Parts: sequence; C-alpha cells; structure tokens
Amino acid sequence: MFALPLNSQNLPYPDPIHPIVVHFVIAMVCFSFICDLVGYFSRNPRLFEVGFWNIFVAAIAIFVAIIFGQFEAGLAQVYPAVQPTLNFHTVMGWSLGAIIAAVTAWRFVIRNRNPLKVPPTYLGIATFLICLVFLQVYLGSKLFWVYGLHVKPVVEAMKQGASP
Repeated sequence: MFALPLNSQNLPYPDPIHPIVVHFVIAMVCFSFICDLVGYFSRNPRLFEVGFWNIFVAAIAIFVAIIFGQFEAGLAQVYPAVQPTLNFHTVMGWSLGAIIAAVTAWRFVIRNRNPLKVPPTYLGIATFLICLVFLQVYLGSKLFWVYGLHVKPVVEAMKQGASP
C-alpha cells in the first residue's frame, strides 16, 4: 500500500487546504447576500447579477471544501473531546452543501424569470443561510482554535502520546 509521508501538521501537503477553500466559500456566500440585499433596497439590478454569480461559484467551491475537509478530518489527531464538534461540523458541512446548491438553483430560476427583482422570500431564506454559515464558522473555529486540529504543537504532542 502506498502512503504519503505526513508533515508536522499531520498532512501530506504543506498547509491545510480546507480552510483556504472554505474561507473563499464563506466570503462568496456573504458577498452574494450583501449584493442581493443592497440591490433589493437600492433597486439596482446589476447587484443581483453579482449576487447570482457569487452564489453560483460558492455552490461549486463548497463541495471542494467538503472533500478536503473530509480528507483532512480523516488525517487529524482526533481525541474524544473533539469528536462531537467534528461530527456536527461534518453534518453541517454536507447540509450546507445541499442547502447552498438548492438556494443556487432557486436563485437561477429567479434570475431567469425576472433578472431585475429578487423576492423578499429569497432574502429571508438567504438570511437563514447566512446564520447557518456563521454557525459553521463557529464550529470550524472551535476545531482549530480550541481543539488544535492540524496545529503543529497539538499534532506533535499527540504523536508523543500526550492526551488532551
């Protein structure tokens, strides 16, 4: 069996890729929401186009983030205290992937029917989506900053047999 050597972060490549891609997704979902909200109140349809393309690209990129998240979670030094947060983060990640894909499909239908308007119902659902994204950000931050997944000192301590 072929195995890649792991570095000091317990990864086969220099830095975790999941956070890089996921921050891109977070920014695009938030920017899409802001564009749609400002476009709605300012009646500027050009912002709706920007909002649509941001959510469209985010809908693709989130699955790249999920794939790297799953891979990197599998390589993480997981100890019992981490497991519930990691499990919830994983379920939320897959759920957000499905929700963002569904919202994007709905946004595509809205755009095709009338590119000059976005209904208030969509903005309500998008607000809920932003809340879910913020919850996911909290969970991911907790995995890194509190539990130290893929953080060099924690990885080294776990390799030496330390238990948190």
